[in-house]
Amino acid sequence: MQDVQAVQRHLATVQTRRKATIWLLSLGFAPVLLFADAYFRLGSWQREVIEGAGSILLFVAIIGRVWCTMYIGGRKTVALVWLGPYSISRNPLYGFSFLAVAGLGAQTGSIGMAIFMTLVAYVIFLKVVFREEAALSSTHGYAYDAYRRTVPRFLPRLSLWRDIETVTVEPKLVRRTIEDGFVFILLALGIRAFMHWKQSFPDLVQMTLY
Repeated sequence: MQDVQAVQRHLATVQTRRKATIWLLSLGFAPVLLFADAYFRLGSWQREVIEGAGSILLFVAIIGRVWCTMYIGGRKTVALVWLGPYSISRNPLYGFSFLAVAGLGAQTGSIGMAIFMTLVAYVIFLKVVFREEAALSSTHGYAYDAYRRTVPRFLPRLSLWRDIETVTVEPKLVRRTIEDGFVFILLALGIRAFMHWKQSFPDLVQMTLY
């Protein structure tokens, strides 16, 4: 087994890169919105359903990320967390992040864009997950290897659910996760406002000309 402190430092670096990747990914999707278009027109019930479903996904993702942080916050590099959401999925934080990306994509009014953005996020974060798994295996040894063989990487297996009576929470980390959630909400509002403006722009031009 490698030097534990060195591995923990490496894992902390990977997690820092993960957070940076999240925000770079968010900025990277911005130019895509210029070419995104929705099949359903503004004001149609189909468009309202897609945007509303995206908003629900977004709020579920925010609540889920806070829930996961209450279990994992500050402990990932020093202890193997396998209870609560981590008893049914090894990476529930990523799972909820994918829901958030899908929710953001749905604010364009396009199901295709929501799927596309989620797939891109999955491909990008999968490499980060592999690095985290290697570091956790080095840190926790056979315990993590057994955990990895039993619990799925992303899709939850509800039959594995295990929990405890109390959880020690680090308020700073939970607060930071909530703040990240507000950023997601602002992004969603910005995307929806931009798409509404973009798709109503030809009508505004026509009204100005005539």
